Amino acid sequence: MTETNKPNILFLCTGNSARSQMAEGLLRSHAGDRYNVYSAGLEPKGVNPYAIRAMDEIGLDISTQESTSLAEYMGHKPFATLITVCDHAEQNCPRTFLLSIDNHLHWSVEDPAAFEGSDADTAEKFREARDELDQRISDWLTHEAQS
Repeated sequence: MTETNKPNILFLCTGNSARSQMAEGLLRSHAGDRYNVYSAGLEPKGVNPYAIRAMDEIGLDISTQESTSLAEYMGHKPFATLITVCDHAEQNCPRTFLLSIDNHLHWSVEDPAAFEGSDADTAEKFREARDELDQRISDWLTHEAQS
């Protein structure tokens, strides 16, 4: 199957620095042969080093992924599925963009980048978000396979 024949999936959050970046890497790892996977943010901030580290711990390298603005995709790329991974993005995503997408899911995942604490505690928050996203993606893929 060529790149153009695969459905485009977009993960969206506010900063496109942690949750959406990890989700992009996870789905690409689990099903990159079936989907073109992207992530974007309403206000991109760059990929968070803790997200890179959390993914590296499970053997996935997201260090070359880029923090992208949703505006770069609007009107330029058709998405089969949009998955918002934060409440702010869900509430502030342009409605006209949402209307152009058939399948829209919202997964409210706590923002590990907002956590303030020690290095070890912060790393643990990123692991928790990564693992929650991994489980949600696995569940979604199972559901998609049964549809």
